[in-house]
Amino acid sequence: MMTSPSLEDAQSVLASQPFSTMMGTKLSQYDDEGVTLELELTQHHLQQHGYVHGGVQCYLADNALTFAGGQKLGPAVLTAGVNLTYLRPAAGEKLIARASVQAATSRSAVTQVEISAIKDGQEYVCSVGSGTISTMRK
Repeated sequence: MMTSPSLEDAQSVLASQPFSTMMGTKLSQYDDEGVTLELELTQHHLQQHGYVHGGVQCYLADNALTFAGGQKLGPAVLTAGVNLTYLRPAAGEKLIARASVQAATSRSAVTQVEISAIKDGQEYVCSVGSGTISTMRK
């Protein structure tokens, strides 16, 4: 049975992603309960109405889902598909994506994610989704 990487190992993987570094994403949880990614919001994350751009939420969902899948499948994984539903506009100081694995085989994992925004100290769910994560072919 494969041993899951530690939080520090996973943080190192996140730090090696130039796009995630540019976005300012932090990995705060990586354990049997799931994965939590956090993103402190700045002006460059917003769209023209002042809400978090949907692409930012989709990026965060994609990365959280893939890290969750990687817990079961190992580090050589890619996202095979993402489905994200926007429930309400995201605004505030931070986004938090919490992802976990629903089911897995030796080659793929079905994952789920919930993204919340923190605004004025209050947390609310702004989007939910799912994804399929697959091992990379050699």
